[in-house]
Amino acid sequence: MAEKELPLALVTGAAHRLGRALALSLARQGYAILLHYHHSAEKAAATADEIRSIGAPVYLAQADLIDTNSLCSLFSTIDSLPHQLRLLVNSAATMQRADVRSLSVADWDATLALDLRAPFLMAQQAAERMTDGGLIINVTDAGAAKAWTGFPAYAVSKAGLESLTRLLAKAYAPKIRVNAIAPGLVLPSENVRLEEWEKLVNRLPLKHPVAVDDIVTALEFLLKNESVTGQIIVVDGGYSLL
Repeated sequence: MAEKELPLALVTGAAHRLGRALALSLARQGYAILLHYHHSAEKAAATADEIRSIGAPVYLAQADLIDTNSLCSLFSTIDSLPHQLRLLVNSAATMQRADVRSLSVADWDATLALDLRAPFLMAQQAAERMTDGGLIINVTDAGAAKAWTGFPAYAVSKAGLESLTRLLAKAYAPKIRVNAIAPGLVLPSENVRLEEWEKLVNRLPLKHPVAVDDIVTALEFLLKNESVTGQIIVVDGGYSLL
């Protein structure tokens, strides 16, 4: 397939962590990649180099997804590229520890703006460009249904994102499928202490963290199975059983 004929995947938060792994997987499967990042310019450049080594086209795009104009600039970039947008992966998110009793309005709004409002706006913009069909994948969290008092805004945003996933799937069918992947304990957040992480892992029925490759496998399943839409694929080592 000629380079200009390759479908385009836009992956947000793709400089590092899960976003990076998902972008690399998509590059290996024949997608050109629009690699979004916010602050992590050096990590984004390193990930882009890895994608080029695979032989896939990659385009770097910096944007603050909390800012609507900045978010929309991503799609102005897409309109200038020689590829048809066929896939959107909403991976960018923030997970801030807070006490629900003292959480400020500003911090609440900032988390929901990135973790919930941005995927909503990204989906709208992407759908306008997926004229020949496409797929939207939201990265939620296996803890979305849990009462995480230490991360209240994050928990609410991920629960909302799961609901949004189902709404979008119904609204954009049949041309566009919308699903979500809900990882469990994959990579420890900088806001989680090592002792706390180990305690959480030891409580899992499978007694080990989720491998990044297992999240990638879920992505590949959603790419290949064209009969799945409106679903939350939970990959959590049994965390949801607790």
